[in-house]
Amino acid sequence: MDPIRSIYEDDPDMLEIVREFAAELPGRAESLENHLRDGDLEELQRLAHQLKGAGGGYGFTAVTEVAASLEQALKEGADESVVKDSAAALCETLRAVVVPAED
Repeated sequence: MDPIRSIYEDDPDMLEIVREFAAELPGRAESLENHLRDGDLEELQRLAHQLKGAGGGYGFTAVTEVAASLEQALKEGADESVVKDSAAALCETLRAVVVPAED
């Protein structure tokens, strides 16, 4: 997967909060994997919903799109394989996010 960058990384007013958000994403991926493994679909859906909103707010539209897919699959009660594939895609997307460099 190609690196994912925020559309705001060149905005000096947004850089610090984008950096902080991006730095948290590997941990969020791990949390998603843990909840999936534990069968905690309610928490998995809550995290997907949070990432859907936050991704766009921090300029990571790819995060928003993939998180929305997972959230929708969970809301619809999709098959376990669909949920696993959607969760894996979201985790891969989160790990592809680039933390903007400090000046």
